[in-house]
Amino acid sequence: MTKAPSDRGSVLSWALYDWANSAFALVVVSVFFPVFLKQYWGAGSDASTSTLQLGIANSLAATLVALSAPVLGAIADRTRSRKASLAAFTSAGVVATAALAFVGSGQVMPALALFVLASVGFAAAGIFYDALIVDVAAPESLHAVSALGFGLGYLGGGLLFGLSVAMTLWPAHFGLPHSAAATRTSFVLVAAWWALFSLPLFLNVTEKRSEAGPGSPLASGWRRLLGTLRELRKHRVAWIFLAAYWCYIDGVYTMARMAVDYGLDLGFSPASLIVAILLTQLTGFPASLLFGRLGSRFGAKPMLYTGIAVYALACIWSFRMSEVREFYALAAAIGLVQGGVQSVSRSYFAGLVPAGRSGEFFGFFNMAGRFSAVVGPAVVGAVGAMTGNPRFAVLAILLLFIAGAGLLSFAADDENAASMN
Repeated sequence: MTKAPSDRGSVLSWALYDWANSAFALVVVSVFFPVFLKQYWGAGSDASTSTLQLGIANSLAATLVALSAPVLGAIADRTRSRKASLAAFTSAGVVATAALAFVGSGQVMPALALFVLASVGFAAAGIFYDALIVDVAAPESLHAVSALGFGLGYLGGGLLFGLSVAMTLWPAHFGLPHSAAATRTSFVLVAAWWALFSLPLFLNVTEKRSEAGPGSPLASGWRRLLGTLRELRKHRVAWIFLAAYWCYIDGVYTMARMAVDYGLDLGFSPASLIVAILLTQLTGFPASLLFGRLGSRFGAKPMLYTGIAVYALACIWSFRMSEVREFYALAAAIGLVQGGVQSVSRSYFAGLVPAGRSGEFFGFFNMAGRFSAVVGPAVVGAVGAMTGNPRFAVLAILLLFIAGAGLLSFAADDENAASMN
């Protein structure tokens, strides 16, 4: 059945959620939480200890979401509540993020607990946000719409990140007594930003209605999930892609979550790492939009191979990196492909989703992504703690990109994917 062209208002409202929640991913997850964990909450602890704690916290959050993602998606489809589920998990993430501002110096465990809760809210909300793309985008515009979301995410996250950095570097100009107070204020700003810019989606995006089944939502959700597992052969192309995605996105998420911690372990200053993150954001916004256009023209697989190759080279580069200018160049290179790899993966998978089952299928998509986030950070933390040298963990990440590219070769090309599913 031919779907009507995408409605621009709904598309923009949907994409603005990426603008909203990317502030958490960038300001909290990638930069301020790792830095504050080492220098404020865990002050006086060994660097390898905080690296291990950060890895475990990231892995725990990812595990919780991964185990529940398919069931949550199936229940949301059954109860026609993708938007309501998105609102619930967004609220949990917003509240936990704001609460980080009230955790005092040396209180490592409360900080880690709130970080896990906020990360679960962020990741679980992403299941339902991703699933809603099929309600706002026509099949021929999936790559462009997905890329718009990631592009706005880079821009919005970068703007709030720039403000947060300015407050940290010059707290007196903002009426704040010191940098620690500026960081705590940033947590509150992220929460407010996330909540405010989520509103257009809730107000303007219409969730397509699917037929509700009999029985309780939980039981129906489980039955639907088990039914999908029994029908793996019918959805073979989706599962081949998910296996490849599991591998290469592990590397993507691990590098994003652990880059600042890795830079600190190499002796780079927090200010230098902040500049590197800004470089990633500046290159990421236009690059994501370009990736979406190229994906529509040349297909998803060639663009994914390109992104994976850049990441593999970045791993090799990171292993031998010794100067901060190399970190800058690496950040710019990753910015060229990071959002593109994520957006094209999402839009390619959206083209495989059967009608009325987007929540369930994106539950599996997010399960693959979150289980990948279990392995990578834990490996980085464990190898760093055991060897005392974080460089060795980079080679393990490289293997994930190689495996992902190999499995991707068995996935269908864009023009064949829909007919094979």
